[in-house]
Amino acid sequence: MTSVLASSTHMGPVELAARDLQGLAAFYQRLLGLSVSWLGAQRAVLSAQGTPLLHIQAAPQWPSAPVSRPGLYHTAFLLPTRADLGRWLAHAAGLGLRIGSGDHLVSEAFYLQDPEGNGIEVYADRPRDTWVWQGGQVQMGTQAVDTAAVLAAAGLDPRHLTTAPYAAPAGTAIGHVHLKVGHAAQAAAWYGETLGLDLVADMGSAAFLSWGGYHHHIGLNEWHTAGQPRPTAEAAGLAGLTVQTPDLTALRAHLSGRAELEEETDVLRLRDPWGNRITVEQAGAEDRLSR
Repeated sequence: MTSVLASSTHMGPVELAARDLQGLAAFYQRLLGLSVSWLGAQRAVLSAQGTPLLHIQAAPQWPSAPVSRPGLYHTAFLLPTRADLGRWLAHAAGLGLRIGSGDHLVSEAFYLQDPEGNGIEVYADRPRDTWVWQGGQVQMGTQAVDTAAVLAAAGLDPRHLTTAPYAAPAGTAIGHVHLKVGHAAQAAAWYGETLGLDLVADMGSAAFLSWGGYHHHIGLNEWHTAGQPRPTAEAAGLAGLTVQTPDLTALRAHLSGRAELEEETDVLRLRDPWGNRITVEQAGAEDRLSR
């Protein structure tokens, strides 16, 4: 298929629907060192050094999403370097939160949940020249993270950690978004055909896709949601994800005539088969949409 999005396409802000807007915004400020770009009664925008990463909308009337509901598995916050990951880990250790981890060969990652049950990954990539590709697939796995080495990369000793003010470093980004779907293979086919993503790791019950040879921008799994259809009622949790790209021309033509497609000058909106809302915006659109 002809490419419909540039190889430099990447993830933009994630939107969450929160039962407690103020509480959830405060949690992400504390956990990730994000700053408030906008805070009102119905919406908050949280940023890292001026780059919006999270849009949180108030939805106190909606129920919490059960684990069996398709939607968000986790939002993955990418830190620029291993040293940045070490500094964040030292900060997180002082918060007393329950944190899991995984060395995925292409990255080192830590996992937790926010107070409303939304999954979070905080990670740093290993150098791209160390990633192993075979037959168009990138080798990923899950091994134990050497946390002492991660801390040492930041010049920190795990025996003598102290608390200090923490702010997200410049370059912090949404590296990928991992979704729960009813059928991983069907979802992978939809994302490939619709948004031109390449399937870079097929694990049967999970699939990972990307643009431009990244290890993944979109993760899809059916671990808790196999066979589940598109939800018919609203719930707190994922309200939408954003894709940012330099040019929408080819994608606009490719999607022309789709029933659920919403079009603006430099923004396209649609939903995947499980109802997850996807906003594809041209570079620069986020600055206007965040105001």
